Amino acid sequence: MLLALVQVGGTLGAAHNQPARRPVDALAVGLLVLGPAAVWFGRRAPRLVCAVVVATTGLFLLAGYPYGPVYASLALALVFAVARGHRVTAWSGAGALVLADAVGRIRLDRDHWSWGTQLGVVGWVLVILAVAEVVRVRAERAASFRAAVQERRRRQAGEERLRIAQELHDVVAHHMSLINVQASVALHLADRRPENVEPALRAIKAASKEALAELRSLIDVLRDDGPAPLAPAPTLAALDDIVERSGHAGLVVSKSVEGQARALPAAVELAAYRIVQEAITNVVRHAGAHHAAVTLGYGAEVLTVRIDDDGDGGRRHADLVPGNGLRGMHERAAALDGTFSVAASPLGGLRLEAGLPVGGGG
Repeated sequence: MLLALVQVGGTLGAAHNQPARRPVDALAVGLLVLGPAAVWFGRRAPRLVCAVVVATTGLFLLAGYPYGPVYASLALALVFAVARGHRVTAWSGAGALVLADAVGRIRLDRDHWSWGTQLGVVGWVLVILAVAEVVRVRAERAASFRAAVQERRRRQAGEERLRIAQELHDVVAHHMSLINVQASVALHLADRRPENVEPALRAIKAASKEALAELRSLIDVLRDDGPAPLAPAPTLAALDDIVERSGHAGLVVSKSVEGQARALPAAVELAAYRIVQEAITNVVRHAGAHHAAVTLGYGAEVLTVRIDDDGDGGRRHADLVPGNGLRGMHERAAALDGTFSVAASPLGGLRLEAGLPVGGGG
């Protein structure tokens, strides 16, 4: 090992200028090699390595061998121990080493021992420990930064999974519900009024085509190597399609606008579109309604989205258990720091109302 060669060679060179110290012999060479050999395992067992290196260095100094690069392996062992959080072991070992050096000096030449020289050794040991503490702090900061980055990535991945799950639920639930209703209508009219079967089949074709396109776009997002989705996100301008498709399913949907309609941030328009889509889906599937009214209120700071129906939900809204649809609408509003509420509608059914902040008017 390079460190062992440095310690042995450096100590042999330094011995020429320290005739009063004990000559380098086989024991000294063994101690000079044992320290670097132990440092090799510093990352696996820092406390044990620190103890071994302190012991070998202390024996070297107690024996009165020449000063030199014997402190090199000690410095590495202390840095490894402190960096791994074993500060008590490192500081205790450093204190024991200073004591061993003092005892060795007194044994070798009591008359020439001085506090100044000993304080110099203490100073060098403190410098080594200070460097070790700096390494520890930097390592802890780096670990904290990496943990924060990983946590942020996990959170972003979780938010993305939630968003995709919401999109999948809304797309599948809406289009499949319309397809189911239209298929039922087609089967019902196949024998009685076959001329009305074609419009139902056309509606099924259009709904399934749109559902497949949106599903492909979402699946492309899930593929790491897939292309970015080319289809634009749905906007409030596409609500007319929901109104038309719902009419084919037997639900008459009207749309009205309060205030001055204008372009809004994409996230707001997507959330509003999905809330209306899911609300109409719930009406078609569960409410037994004949009419639904969608109202968009363009305020200066908030877009109000209100959906009323004349189904049977108004009588039991107090006991309504929120399903995935209602939870999804609430989550979409909450993601924009908006509000969402469910109440009885003047039409007799349910009123779903969301308030979505538009960022000072979009």
